[in-house]
Amino acid sequence: MKTNTCCFFGHRKIDETEELKVKLNEIIEKLIVEKQVDTFLFGSKSRFNSLCLELVTKIKEKHPHIKRVYVRAEYPHISEQYKNYLLENYEDTYYPKKMINSGRAVYVERNYEMINNSQFCIFFYDEKYSPTTRKSGTKIALEYAIKKQKHIIILTAEITNM
Repeated sequence: MKTNTCCFFGHRKIDETEELKVKLNEIIEKLIVEKQVDTFLFGSKSRFNSLCLELVTKIKEKHPHIKRVYVRAEYPHISEQYKNYLLENYEDTYYPKKMINSGRAVYVERNYEMINNSQFCIFFYDEKYSPTTRKSGTKIALEYAIKKQKHIIILTAEITNM
């Protein structure tokens, strides 16, 4: 486990409120300053993830030493052109080798990889955003992070009512 690493998980669709952005910004800033977090792992496929990337990118102006790493769940081998494209927004990208042949579980496996390599996990989890036709990937990741005894920060839609 990396001690200075944080990952993000949340629903594909969220209500993107100003309160949520402010709270997330405070949390990320506190992790950098008080816990010396310098690496942030990102997945894909969720608006929450995109929002966190936007916030960390902005915070990077103030803390240029921090790194954004995109953990791919697709494309074990990428062209130099695609890698350069990804490196416009991230300092690094990789595809976990153990995920090859994971099939439909590839996103779950990628999330486990991110949790295993993080000390802190920030979740946006709210039942009202969970899919009804399958188990929520966010919930699966949260349960795994709890099992692995990570430092977990959970945000819900309730913070918008503060």
